[in-house]
Amino acid sequence: MIRHTEYTRERLAATAVRLREAIRPETIAPDELLVAGPVDRISWEEAQALDYRPVEQGERLEPLWATYWFRLAATVPGHWAGRRVDLLWATRAESTLWIDGRSVQGLHGTEPHQRPDATVLERARGGERVELSLELACNGLFGRLDRPPEVERCALAHVDEDAWKLYFDFEVLRELEASDTLDPGFGGHLRSELNRFCNDGDAAILAALYEHHTASRVHEIMAIGHAHIDTAWLWPLAETHRKLVRTFSSQTRYMDEYPEFRFACSQAQQYAWIEEREPDLWQRIVEKVRSGQFVPVGGTWVEPDFNIPSGESLLRQFVHGQRYFEEKLGVRCRELWAPDAFGYCGQLPQLMRLAGIGRFLTQKLSWNRFNKPDAHTFVWQGIDGSEVLGHFPPADTYSSDVSVREVLKTEHEFLDHQSSASSLLVFGFGDGGGGPTRSMLERLARMGDLQGLPRVQTATSDEFFSALEAETEPRPSIVGELYLEYHRGTFTSQAFVKRGNRVCEQLLHDAELLGAARGAYPREELDRLWKLLLLQQFHDILPGSSIALVYDDARRDFAELESSLTALIGAGELPVNTVGTARCEVVESGDGLVVVEAPPYADGAVVEAEDSVSADGLVIENGHLRVELAADGTVVSVVDRASGRETLAAPGNRLELYEDRPVNFDAWDIDPFHLETRRDCPPADSFQVLSSGPLRAEIAFDRRVGERSSLRQLVRLDAESRRVEFHTEVDWHEEHTLLKVCFPLAVRSPHATYETAFGYAERPTHFSTSFDRARYEVPAHRFADLSEHGFGAALLTDSKYGYSCFGSELRISLLRSPKSPDPHADMGRHAFAYALYPHTGDWRDGGVLAEAIRFNAPLRWTAGIGESFASVDDSSLVLDTVKLGERSNDLVLRLYEAHGGRGTARVRLREPSKGARLANALEEPFADVTVENGELVLPYLPHQILTVLVER
Repeated sequence: MIRHTEYTRERLAATAVRLREAIRPETIAPDELLVAGPVDRISWEEAQALDYRPVEQGERLEPLWATYWFRLAATVPGHWAGRRVDLLWATRAESTLWIDGRSVQGLHGTEPHQRPDATVLERARGGERVELSLELACNGLFGRLDRPPEVERCALAHVDEDAWKLYFDFEVLRELEASDTLDPGFGGHLRSELNRFCNDGDAAILAALYEHHTASRVHEIMAIGHAHIDTAWLWPLAETHRKLVRTFSSQTRYMDEYPEFRFACSQAQQYAWIEEREPDLWQRIVEKVRSGQFVPVGGTWVEPDFNIPSGESLLRQFVHGQRYFEEKLGVRCRELWAPDAFGYCGQLPQLMRLAGIGRFLTQKLSWNRFNKPDAHTFVWQGIDGSEVLGHFPPADTYSSDVSVREVLKTEHEFLDHQSSASSLLVFGFGDGGGGPTRSMLERLARMGDLQGLPRVQTATSDEFFSALEAETEPRPSIVGELYLEYHRGTFTSQAFVKRGNRVCEQLLHDAELLGAARGAYPREELDRLWKLLLLQQFHDILPGSSIALVYDDARRDFAELESSLTALIGAGELPVNTVGTARCEVVESGDGLVVVEAPPYADGAVVEAEDSVSADGLVIENGHLRVELAADGTVVSVVDRASGRETLAAPGNRLELYEDRPVNFDAWDIDPFHLETRRDCPPADSFQVLSSGPLRAEIAFDRRVGERSSLRQLVRLDAESRRVEFHTEVDWHEEHTLLKVCFPLAVRSPHATYETAFGYAERPTHFSTSFDRARYEVPAHRFADLSEHGFGAALLTDSKYGYSCFGSELRISLLRSPKSPDPHADMGRHAFAYALYPHTGDWRDGGVLAEAIRFNAPLRWTAGIGESFASVDDSSLVLDTVKLGERSNDLVLRLYEAHGGRGTARVRLREPSKGARLANALEEPFADVTVENGELVLPYLPHQILTVLVER
């Protein structure tokens, strides 16, 4: 024997190819292959009525998103009796195999590692006729293909199951030998024995090699199958339904063949679609859930974005997700399954705990550009102190192929060997669905206890996290938000979706309040509309990172939400305050401008103004503010009369343009070098004083923005108001350009404060460390504030989520113009408003949150609800939501501590109660609430979220 490692490995690879080719030693062409189409997405029953014709050789199947239905008939050769018979179907597109009207398996691709084959007979009799239907979608796993698909191969093949086993026995060992990670002694022996197998072909040689077991103390990998199916992304919602059918048909079939196989599947919405539309497949899923093989995970309605939705929206994701899994499948999820979201807000651990979840799986933070995570298993502590157990799979993917390479990577990249012996491997085709293949399951079956590999076993997510919880070594702890150092453009892309989300969250809030207060609560309709909004919050819809077809659906759905909720709220003659903060402000009525004063959650009353506003040229002022504008559209000065402080350090309302060409991920990213390209927008062409008091002063500015866009802005100051507002309309037609507005503030602080879901985040205003530099663009909700001792200023927005602050310059990101994956993203007309709110004290003392709430929730002219329906005597405890129970007629109050303090608050209710109880997010009570003099007494802790059930 002449020893030569490279020659030997080349021989082993060639042998693997020959062994694979021997699996299907004989194929036959079908007797008949017919096609019908192109058609839309139709059912199997509808497809039976189509006109079919013979398939033409080389026929291109187009256009994109069209559907073709095929009929295949073949006669099984007699000598194939007793053999397994497979369909070989290579098209590069996605297809579903149907047999007798039943979805059997999904197919995709042309290569062996993909899914170009499906079993049609487990044991042939020989001579029987096989009739099949194939539904072909003119798209790939990731949507658009580089060229239209065609039928590249269509045949039946008999399977030599001994050859099948021999190939995988050999291939796993070959991959292991090629890894260069083995002990030299075993590596040499393995290479020598595999070479001997090439000479002799004796399967006993391979069997003996599998007797070399791993050491007694090694890393243990628990593997679970998965198909991350984006609810929409590079394909529309309608195609997602078919991806579900293809994926779930395949996986339930493999569970019959591989009893040890476990498949994790998240997103209750996806289960609901199958339940509604595919009853046969739904029953298969239910059976496999009962057997413990099909594993519901996540506990949310979809896998949402965790930066943009409100706290109440995130809580409802858990409510609707957990409720569905429990009612339909008898399962309550114990882990949040969120591998692909673009960051995680600081209140998420508490929300998880309130929904019965104490475990957290993610993957995306491994994409961080400045600071990689320094642990794979960790304790995540929310801003209130709630803790959950978190894990990043060290393979750095939620779509592993279970290759030897990825199994070894999992072991070698794991950062916590000193404190943990286990990690999770999530395997199967993902993003576009598909899930594990037979080849993956065969490899996995051979890796359980093999020298040179970590110990590998299949497991459920519950089994994996239970093993982690049984470990006793201390773990690293991470406190607060998990900020993703990537994909910062998702806070701003597709502005209409952001606006729709903010508006519809408020409409749902108001419809629930008014229904509860009026005693006519449309529970079923609200349930439907909540689920429709939760769908829009999926982590590729709301962030703005999907194709145009997805946003056609989003426009339709947001229009449905707005029209249906507006109808529920109704029109009327009274101004109603639908939020928990008192207010006195100028509003538009049928008789013109009036001043309305309103307690929390109550009807308002028209009152005489105690203040007035005036305009003198470009100076507008009232009893609280003096605002000086410039002819170019900037704000020269904003003086807070109470303190005498000038708010601005330099002209504000400075509209800025930035070159916005990220290196990768156009719709997702704002790269750091955009900061080097700032240029001011041209000055306003003209201005006009539209009103000069006594209740409203308004000056309009018209200007060009960029090369092809225009902007009209109304600068407004009302009597009684402590904020100056900027109502803006933009006709936007730029390319790879980012529009921001800047306010240089006469305030100095090392951090700015940003509202987040049920809380806030303090982030640096400097670039001192890599963690600081990474936060050059951040997400926030209704306000961003910069305060020093005694004074500060906040920017309020009605529909924006991207902010930044460096030094004393506070900015809002207003519009982007990416060209991929939607080449028309953000083009056209936009309307939005923002405001500058100076205040004495810091943001807490200055009432910034209350002002932001009022700015986002105008008084509604509707049927009245009477005097204050509910109120709190403590501004630190926000009464955010008033509704009826999901499954009861209890009045449900949702409150959260907003300032980071503790105390005791009293809640006053208009209607007497029989008693009250504290409950979790799922409205399961756990403690009585003290009632004194008809008021609910609520002790609270920093950042605590409270749910109170009031019996009526």
